[in-house]
Amino acid sequence: MTIEEVLIYLTVIALSALKFVAGPLAGLKFGLNIVTTSLLTFSGTMASVTLFTNFNKQIQKLTHWLFKKKRENKKIFSKRNRRFVTIWKKYGMKGVAFLTPILLTPILGTLVANSFSDNKREIIQLMAISALFWAFIITTILFYFGEVLKSIFTF
Repeated sequence: MTIEEVLIYLTVIALSALKFVAGPLAGLKFGLNIVTTSLLTFSGTMASVTLFTNFNKQIQKLTHWLFKKKRENKKIFSKRNRRFVTIWKKYGMKGVAFLTPILLTPILGTLVANSFSDNKREIIQLMAISALFWAFIITTILFYFGEVLKSIFTF
């Protein structure tokens, strides 16, 4: 394995950690196969989920400290916060885990899950199942229908 290949893999992992769909798009762009791209996407997502689940309290303290002045006048029950509570009440942890890759970023989905549940093991397990499922689904769709999607969405 060359350094170039390692950098490509790390790029796909890093992009997936930030925005789930960026992993499959990068894998397609770099010419990786479906299985490799799916596993790298899964790895990036789970790196993010694991990091933000295990260090949730420290991250909360840091963000409160960094954004203290902004938070003083911030509404507690914003439209966005109400939406998260509605999703949680309606679907629970399984719903949040299922929707995270397609509607939320791995980071945001993990923070939402951690704000409603203290069960780290359950969060990581359900996010892993969801990430693996969606990684293969989205990667397969992009690989087989990428050209069609590209022609539809280009103006």
